[in-house]
Amino acid sequence: MEKFKVIEIKESVFKDNDHQADLLREELKKEKTFLLNLMSSPGSGKTTTVIRTIEALKDEMKIGILEADIDSDVDAQAVAKTGTKVIQLHTGGMCHLDADMTKQGLLGLGTEDVDFVILENVGNLVCPAEFDTGASKNAMILSVPEGDDKPLKYPLMFSLVDVLLVNKIDALDYFDFDLEAVKQRVKKLNPNIKIIPISAKTGEGLAEWADWIRAEVKNWNGN
Repeated sequence: MEKFKVIEIKESVFKDNDHQADLLREELKKEKTFLLNLMSSPGSGKTTTVIRTIEALKDEMKIGILEADIDSDVDAQAVAKTGTKVIQLHTGGMCHLDADMTKQGLLGLGTEDVDFVILENVGNLVCPAEFDTGASKNAMILSVPEGDDKPLKYPLMFSLVDVLLVNKIDALDYFDFDLEAVKQRVKKLNPNIKIIPISAKTGEGLAEWADWIRAEVKNWNGN
């Protein structure tokens, strides 16, 4: 049998991006701007959840939104109707945002008069999980119609987020979805994760979600 060389990779291939992400976090910390990286599959209700979040917090926080998509400005148009500061980011075919792209978006948005920014990342459960955006915290949405087996199929995403929103719980009666199984599977991957069942449509659970954001923003600002 022919011999071959085995090379052990000691450094992450994402080392440069990780460094840029750390620098961005430091800048945001100094500016007292809290950046939430929100990820999910397409169709999970991400933009509706963003709009609901704006409605819950707009009277107590200065909010900005970064809408990331491969193309189109549909989501930015929807958010703009709330009167919130928003910009659309086109990734040119890339299925994720990295730290440098996020920083460009923040520069375009302007953070001097913003307390809380939501980055609505490109919709998929693979690429966004692999790139640190420099966010203060990471969140994701799993919707009921997607099924309760997603933590088994996409463990990396579920293992790195700080909070999981289980959306569309108003549709639980219509799908074979085991919420308790999801909680057990996710907790096995990520023991410290916060899991909040919500319905962006009816508003159920959104008060708890808003409270989580308030607490995290307060902690980020050292209050």
